[in-house]
Amino acid sequence: QVHLVQSGGGLVQTGGSLKLSCAASGRALNSYTMGWFRQAPGEEREFVASIVWADGNSHYADLVKGRFFVSRDNARNTMYLEMTSLKPEDTAVYYCARTSHYFAVHDKWYDYWGQGTQVTVSS
Repeated sequence: QVHLVQSGGGLVQTGGSLKLSCAASGRALNSYTMGWFRQAPGEEREFVASIVWADGNSHYADLVKGRFFVSRDNARNTMYLEMTSLKPEDTAVYYCARTSHYFAVHDKWYDYWGQGTQVTVSS
C-alpha cells in the first residue's frame, strides 16, 4: 500500500514556471517507476514524464521534452516535476502515479495515484 500526496500547482502566465511535488508514504519506491500524467477538460489523461526510482532514468512526452524536468528525492520519498516555459495548452489537472513497470506511458499500468492538482496557464 502506498499513499501519494501532491502539492504545488496553481495559476501562472505563459512562459512562467511551476513545480509540483508528489510525496509517497508507505512502501518504499526502489522497485518502482513514478510517473506524471495530466488531463485537460474533455481530454483523455496523457503521459507527461516518468522516473525510475532505482536509477533515476527519466522519460518525457515529446510535448514537454526540454521544458519539464522530473526528479526525485530519495530521503524525502518525493518526486518533483519542474515545469518551465509553460504554455496555455499545458493547462490540466496533473497526477502522479506509481507503476511496477520500468517504463510505461499508458495509465492502465499505474496502480496508485495522487489526488491531482490543477495547473492553469493564462495567455
